[in-house]
Amino acid sequence: MTDDLRIAVDPTSAEPPFEQVRAQLAGLVTSGRLLPGERLPTVRALAADLGLAVNTVARAYRELETAGLVETRRRAGTVVASGEHTADIAVAALATKYALAVREAGLDDATALDLVRSALRTVGPAG
Repeated sequence: MTDDLRIAVDPTSAEPPFEQVRAQLAGLVTSGRLLPGERLPTVRALAADLGLAVNTVARAYRELETAGLVETRRRAGTVVASGEHTADIAVAALATKYALAVREAGLDDATALDLVRSALRTVGPAG
């Protein structure tokens, strides 16, 4: 996860490491890069990836939970909460992923848009 989402901690920063982790994860949630229901890595795994103490990452997760951005579920771990997100943010994130896939496949804009129009016709009208 840390590679895909590029979470990094600067040990020379005046900002405490837990706050750096909290702020980056909060930004990923509010920007739609992390979608409602997506699992975050375990506290231990993220701490190991970042070279931080487990308590440091646990504090960041607690503050994210207090802010309503994530929720901890006993068996599912910590997931992005659904209450603070709009459909627009989630769909925009998916659109960005689609656009990246289009570029990687070498398709032009017209073909990409035709594929979306065809998919929308397949699923039927909104509402």
